[in-house]
Formats: sequence, C-alpha cells, structure tokens
Amino acid sequence: MLGIDGACVGFGGAAALTHVSLTIERGEIVALLGANGAGKSTLLRAVVGLVPLQEGTIAFEGQPIVALAAEARIRLGIGFAPEGRRVFGALSVRENLDVAAKGSRADRRRSAETIFALFPQLAAQVGRTAWQLSGGQQQMLSIGRALMQSPRLLLLDEPARGRAPAHARAGFRRIRAIANGGIAVLLAEQNAALALGIATRGYVLRLGEVAYSGSATALRSTPAIQDAFLGG
Repeated sequence: MLGIDGACVGFGGAAALTHVSLTIERGEIVALLGANGAGKSTLLRAVVGLVPLQEGTIAFEGQPIVALAAEARIRLGIGFAPEGRRVFGALSVRENLDVAAKGSRADRRRSAETIFALFPQLAAQVGRTAWQLSGGQQQMLSIGRALMQSPRLLLLDEPARGRAPAHARAGFRRIRAIANGGIAVLLAEQNAALALGIATRGYVLRLGEVAYSGSATALRSTPAIQDAFLGG
C-alpha cells in the first residue's frame, strides 16, 4: 500500500528525517513511535505532500508520488488527520464533512452515514459549530473529514494527545474498526502502549532516524522501548 525508501527531509540546514524507510500493507495498522521532535509529524506530512523530500522515494500502491501535489495524493486515496485537529471552527459538523466530500450527493450522504455510525457523538451534534464541540469530538470530526474522501490509506497524527485515558482508548478502538474495514492506517503517536495495542507492526524514530522496527509484540518486549515509552 505504502512504501517509503530512504526519505530525507531537512529544515534550515538541520536534518529532520535521515534515510527513513517503511512499508504498510492494506488493512494494516502501523505505529510510528517516538518522542516529541523525533520526526513523526514530518514523515506524515512528507507522505501527504506538505513537506518536500530532499532524497528518497515514496510510492503509493506501487505508484511514485513524490512529484505529485498534496491535492493529487489525496485524490489517489491518502487521507490525513493532522495533529491539533484543525477543524473549521465556524462551520457546523455537517459543513466540515461536506467541504472534504467528493462524488455525487448520494455518495456524500453515504460517506457521512458511515462516519456517523463510527462516531455516534458526531451524529448527535451535526448542526453545531465545530468550536462548540469538546476536544474529543473535534478529533472525531478531524478523522471523519479525512474519511470523507474514502481513502485507502489514513495518516493519523497524535490522535490521543490531550484526551482523557478512557476517551483515548475508545478512540483507538474506532481506529481498529477503520482498519478492519480495509483501510491501512499509519499512526504517529507518543502513547506507545495504546498504539502498540492495536498495531500489527511499528517503527520507532529517534532524532529523525529509524531506531527500532518490528512486530508490535516484539517492540513491546524490547527493553529500550519499555524503558523509554512503557514505563519499564
């Protein structure tokens, strides 16, 4: 589904990513772990086309996409829910979804119904403006907006940040449900316990480089990862 090979990104002469490579298959959840500033958000933004590569390649379903603009990558089937939610505060829940929709009116309606089934709290708030929603509801709306494009790959940046533990766990169960529907998910997250609890595999970034990679089970049992992310 997604193949990244030797990705390098720099800002102002400083390296943000150094020869990062990873893969993700259809319907798979891959966790991208690391401390704040490790390069997780930069990698997601590079995949969706918001940050240019200095070196390396990115292929989506076997097609090179480095030369494509972000809009073209989204049309190919890549969805992105950025860190910090970034919803349109003055627009209603329905309007936030509609601005990201594609296809006919019937297609948009079906997409919205799927999202409301996944996030019932949004269905109950459909006419409210986004700024009136709780932080957790805004996160649901951000993910729902990304799903309105019917992506085959969904990039999620720190979906647990700022959420109460119980709400974060519920949100991650919904992410698992999204993947069960056949959508591949690349999940950048500092909460390693939550991310590895639903992921099949993971990569750990440290200072812009892949420090560890492997199955979720193997990463959970790695002493360095236990000490750094799982409380020993």
